[in-house]
Amino acid sequence: MGFFSFFTKDKKEVLDQGLSKTKESVFGKIARAIVGKTQIDDDVLDNLEEVLVTSDVGVETTLKIIERIQARAARDKFMNTKELNLLLKEEIAALLMENNTEDSGSFDIPTTPGKPHVIMVVGVNGVGKTTTIGKLAHQFKKAGKKVYLGAADTFRAAAVEQLVEWGRRADVPVVKQNMGSDPASVAFDTLSSAVANNADVVIIDTAGRLHNKVGLMNELTKIKNVMKKVLPDAPNEVLLVLDGSTGQNAFEQAKQFTKATEVTALAITKLDGTAKGGVVIGISDQFKIPVKYIGLGEGMEHLQVFNRMEFVDSLFG
Repeated sequence: MGFFSFFTKDKKEVLDQGLSKTKESVFGKIARAIVGKTQIDDDVLDNLEEVLVTSDVGVETTLKIIERIQARAARDKFMNTKELNLLLKEEIAALLMENNTEDSGSFDIPTTPGKPHVIMVVGVNGVGKTTTIGKLAHQFKKAGKKVYLGAADTFRAAAVEQLVEWGRRADVPVVKQNMGSDPASVAFDTLSSAVANNADVVIIDTAGRLHNKVGLMNELTKIKNVMKKVLPDAPNEVLLVLDGSTGQNAFEQAKQFTKATEVTALAITKLDGTAKGGVVIGISDQFKIPVKYIGLGEGMEHLQVFNRMEFVDSLFG
């Protein structure tokens, strides 16, 4: 039995298809970078560095990977360019496994009666935040959980309606107020209703505006404080949603949100439509915040729990 044979076929197919553009781009660039070469020399390493940076792995993470490959090549004197793909796969996998975070495993999260697991979702407009919430609701319900959604993005036109529509698709209740209402009030009502109805999971949507850092911090802090009046441990997670197709812009958004609030997990969306899947490697390495979910398509089943080894195997397999 191979190391990755625990995949379900459907999940692996979705992952492979979702990363196909990144895989084709990276391998094409690597092939061009080593054409005519027989040994991993400085020229090959320089070309590989350019490949990784242009694949949105990020400069700092790229330099780490290059240093590791350089050390391996120096130690294993007869290593040649044919072995480069395997070497790259091994070193990226090792780098991701050193982040001291555990892969979440599944959507079947442990819950306690009367104390729903609360997820506050943050991120700018356009990254797929509301879509991710809807797909999460579907997956949690599929895992047997009773789910409530809170429409606390009360500032953007149609944001509440969009969440209500996703709630309808996932067949889960959505707690809402009028547009312009206090987001913290919506969060309070959602948690109160969820506790009263023995919900297992609560997902709170928040405004996706590009705030200044102080305004963002104050708003998110207020929502957190109000939720703690209902559940002292809430929120259990602060999930930042990033659009993987934006490459380095996703890095910048991660910087701003991690400065403004305590982000505990990441969801990286839209990986199927881009060749910038390397951003997952860089963000996971640089921020030391677990990438918990990845979006690989429009379907409900195309939101997957992120597994570092599965991701690397699909990218380099």
